[in-house]
Amino acid sequence: MWQDVVDLRDFYCSDLGQVARHLLRARIRAMWPDLRGQSLLGLGYATPYLRQFIGEAERVLAAMPEQQGVLPWPPEGPGIVALADETELPFQDYSIDRVLMVHALESGEHQSDMLGEVWRVLSGGGRLLVVVPNRRGPWSHSDKTPFGFGQPFTTSQATRLLRQHSFTPLRVERALFFPPLRWRTWLGAAAGWERIGRRWLQAFSGVIVIEATKQLYGAVPTKPLKRRGRIALPLPQPAVPSARQFPFIQD
Repeated sequence: MWQDVVDLRDFYCSDLGQVARHLLRARIRAMWPDLRGQSLLGLGYATPYLRQFIGEAERVLAAMPEQQGVLPWPPEGPGIVALADETELPFQDYSIDRVLMVHALESGEHQSDMLGEVWRVLSGGGRLLVVVPNRRGPWSHSDKTPFGFGQPFTTSQATRLLRQHSFTPLRVERALFFPPLRWRTWLGAAAGWERIGRRWLQAFSGVIVIEATKQLYGAVPTKPLKRRGRIALPLPQPAVPSARQFPFIQD
């Protein structure tokens, strides 16, 4: 179930959303410290986490699913966001170096097709960074945040899904250890909760962040091939020659 893009925007404009964006963006930057010379695609609602790469990456793009809706971004300069079918991305094969998926995998009704499209557009050795709600964390149990919608995952479920679609998980990180409460005093202590959680409460993070690489060997087609049934056509039978037609043939 895709969330409306206006609801996603409003969440990230709130105090809770700004704190969540700050902490999760720091974790994403720690996993991808340098994207110079790389092309980056954000899929889902990834724009709150893309700004830090503008001016560094060679090219930054964003694709928002049709059922979610789209908002222009960034507010300054030319827009880099497109409304797209997540199962048929409007990009050429092997054309993207990095893909960041946020508010995407847990919402998509066609996860296999979406991951197949990500595999198709990624270059050889390309990297995928997936952010999904943690099934055991408090954020997935609260519908007051975008991470409380859709299908939450455990680490094993998410990594298994990636392997099934020809991605090799490389490392797993976690973020958002503080409960999703909107009290200002609580939000002021979020950074401290993050430090404690990363040390002692790994299983109860709000989100799981998985980096994976495109697997080139043993790959399967992104979409099943349609096999045409065999058609049997009658072949003309050769006429049996007779002695009257060909005198040199003996009966």
